[in-house]
Amino acid sequence: MGNDAKSSTKRRSRRDRLAAKSGETVAPEAASTDFDVAMPKPLPAGGSAARPSFAYLDDARVDEFVERSYLILEEHGIHVSHAAAAAKLSEAGCKVDVDGRLVRIPRALAEEALAATPRAVTLCSKSGRHDLEIPRPDNTFHMRTGTGAHGFNEPAGKWRKLVMDDVKAIAAIGDGLPEVGFIAHPFVNGVPERTSDIHGLATMLANSEKHNWIQPYDVLNARFLLEMAAVAAGGEENLRARPIVSCIACSFSPFEFKEMDIEAIIQCGRYGVPIHACSLPTAGGTAPVTMPGTVLMAAAEILALVTLTHILAPGTPLIATPLIFALDMRTGRSLQASVEALSGAAMAVQVCKRGFGLMTHTYGSGSDTPDLGGQSMAERALVNFIVGQSGADILGGVGQLECATVFSPIQAILDSELGSMQRAWMRTPEIDDETLAWDLMMDVPQGGHFLANEHTLKHCRDVFEPSAFLKLARDPYEAAGRRSEIDNARAIYDRLMKREVPPGLPGEDAVAEINRIVVAADKAILD
Repeated sequence: MGNDAKSSTKRRSRRDRLAAKSGETVAPEAASTDFDVAMPKPLPAGGSAARPSFAYLDDARVDEFVERSYLILEEHGIHVSHAAAAAKLSEAGCKVDVDGRLVRIPRALAEEALAATPRAVTLCSKSGRHDLEIPRPDNTFHMRTGTGAHGFNEPAGKWRKLVMDDVKAIAAIGDGLPEVGFIAHPFVNGVPERTSDIHGLATMLANSEKHNWIQPYDVLNARFLLEMAAVAAGGEENLRARPIVSCIACSFSPFEFKEMDIEAIIQCGRYGVPIHACSLPTAGGTAPVTMPGTVLMAAAEILALVTLTHILAPGTPLIATPLIFALDMRTGRSLQASVEALSGAAMAVQVCKRGFGLMTHTYGSGSDTPDLGGQSMAERALVNFIVGQSGADILGGVGQLECATVFSPIQAILDSELGSMQRAWMRTPEIDDETLAWDLMMDVPQGGHFLANEHTLKHCRDVFEPSAFLKLARDPYEAAGRRSEIDNARAIYDRLMKREVPPGLPGEDAVAEINRIVVAADKAILD
């Protein structure tokens, strides 16, 4: 008899001995080839709200980043490519050069803006079933799908350009995965490039029950995107009361703010739509090659966005969104999951969260490799772990590969599983007589066990149960044809694609009006 067979026999005999003590009958381990994968489900409740943490920066270092951010805005200034916005900044007390583009922001104004920025927001879903409170009440995080991807990895593994039907697939996946809090529209091929954002959002609004993230692609687009969101919400007042979308507004590193992004801030203020204030520096390219310098640039740019929002859209909720990249000097590629980018994201979150006191969002998933595999899982697990422990309220990048240029539905399902695992072990256990099993501990006899008692029965389901990842012994694994976690994720994908129409979606009249806006946008922008 081989070692594996011997150890299997030992395991079974010990199990049988425990059962005999408790008077129970234990069935043999299942070895069925009839595979039935568990669908993802929310975590069980439990644990305290204390969040384990990881930090590169102590309080003194965080304060240094904050102080230098104020100095950059006051002494170096920012470039504002929007004449009306520059004029408003001048009226608010900024020093604006004669060309109307270089704006120096006094510290007092930046501090006023920071103090006035809301510290909490609800990102609403269309049905109300998936509203997201930020910060999350259990002090963990929400996740969201990747955005901007122009490539799509099919479940079987083939890469192709992302098309409109894939937007519907992303909506179904995002709606069905419990760890995905909101869903971004991707870049869609097969429609006019300059209005791809408008076409993509129109389809996402009509098919996704959850909150949607908007990313404008041109200066005129922001107005049309927000108009469609208002229709999907049932009117401007409904959108203001329950924002079913939020919108990204970016800096253009180093220290420049394009007309498109400033217009997005103005339009968000008009509709009361939350803003993800985003800095996208690349270490060694658009930012210093040293990661602390890149983090300082991101912090200063986000502080500038806080001030711009305060002046142009006062009272609008804002979520600090440092998305940190690093340039690969050998190839010229931008990387999001390198060790350097990972450490930069963690530091940037700490500065924005602890230094500025802002709600914070960054990549908590993603890989620089083009496909599923060991490298992808290792990189995204590290990103999820380090950034999640750094205090971010939102972890982005679910499903993205190749530095955010490809969306993989199978990877998205595995990312949701990773997110569940991370949130499960982040819940600091309650320490009391019940969790210590004190009475049982003091009463257990020699050779005793804890299998058959009320305490075990009470708590045996308070555990993380995977849906795609495996917990199989060798025999059932072989009997199931050596199915992998990727096979399981494909089975989950097939079920999610067969979902029923979710509640809360826009009705036929609203969808027709959204499509009318798409046609009008194409005419206005392309002509």
